[in-house]
Amino acid sequence: MGGNATHPEDIEGTSAQQAAMAANTAKSLLPLTSLDNELIITHGNGPVVGKILMRQVLTRDRIAPMPLDICVAHSQGGIAYLLMQAIENSLREISNERHCAVLLTQVEVDKDDPAFDNPTKPIGAFYSEEDAANISKELGWLMREDSGRGWRHVVPSPKPRHICDVSLVQVLARRGTIVIAGGGGGIPVIRKAKGLREGVAAVIDKDMTSAHMANVIGIPVMMILTAVTKVAINFGKPTQRELDHVSLSDIKRYKREGHFPEGSMGPKIEAAIRFIEGGGQRVVICHLDDAQSALVGKTGTHILTDNAFV
Repeated sequence: MGGNATHPEDIEGTSAQQAAMAANTAKSLLPLTSLDNELIITHGNGPVVGKILMRQVLTRDRIAPMPLDICVAHSQGGIAYLLMQAIENSLREISNERHCAVLLTQVEVDKDDPAFDNPTKPIGAFYSEEDAANISKELGWLMREDSGRGWRHVVPSPKPRHICDVSLVQVLARRGTIVIAGGGGGIPVIRKAKGLREGVAAVIDKDMTSAHMANVIGIPVMMILTAVTKVAINFGKPTQRELDHVSLSDIKRYKREGHFPEGSMGPKIEAAIRFIEGGGQRVVICHLDDAQSALVGKTGTHILTDNAFV
């Protein structure tokens, strides 16, 4: 799920609002969470971690700021707590005793990943060009325009290499527990000598982490729940066309043709490609509220292996 599932752009972001959004999310997911399945939920954290950073900026003269990896950990724990509580509450309302567990998840990245020299991951609020310039000058933040929606703070987004303690995710999922893990793409760490880990200043793309985790565990279907009902090519043009069922080869061709910008659908499509090339069978991209109907093929965009079209 995207970060906007619990913190849309049009809310102030109070704790009460985030709890209400988590409750709405849990109700949308109830058709999935009440099934007898292996279910792992990952989520974004962009709006929340951005506000954590801004909160630190506003109090920096009185409270020592935390590095970005700890900010990611804070957002991961807070968002997952609200989701866990809301999911279990929604299940109890229908007398379902299924449990939900949260695993604070570290994700190893390569210290030499080129992303550290080219920050591209947008986090936090949108700003006007003038405000972005002022913030960049005052705080030293790198600001970039985000898909015509405004300017945002961008940070490095290295590729995930290893999901730490992924075996625990698998064990819990196989026993029927709903597992919330890899929130915000995971807490970015690097492995040093003797296996020691150390946090780094980055935000890993949640969809890439989800794809990697699903491949390692052997999950056959990955759903990317977002704010659109389907993926479209020629977006915003008179020739715009929504995709229903599309092969891996075709989605890769559409990507090469430039249909999926880096700041919007691009990372989701890249994650879908990696998931299927890594052994996955199907990726479903759909609106959060359509999760159950999309899972059974009634809506959403379904990206499948080439063999599925033979």
